[in-house]
Amino acid sequence: MSTPAPASLPRPRESGDATRLLLTVEQAARRLSVGRTTMFKLIKSGDVDSVRIGHARRVPVEALTAYIDRLARGAA
Repeated sequence: MSTPAPASLPRPRESGDATRLLLTVEQAARRLSVGRTTMFKLIKSGDVDSVRIGHARRVPVEALTAYIDRLARGAA
């Protein structure tokens, strides 16, 4: 008698995960309503902070908030 294979766990839904601390570059771009290339330019210029985890680049949610705040104050 064999044991059934465990069911795979469902992946968290991107739109429903409001507690996410780090975003992919693509997710960050969508939140700012800009393209992926523009997001990479913002990261490269230092306008938006990012971190590397292994080979992956991630954008802290706080970095997007800080960038938007600077834009609102006219400093960016």
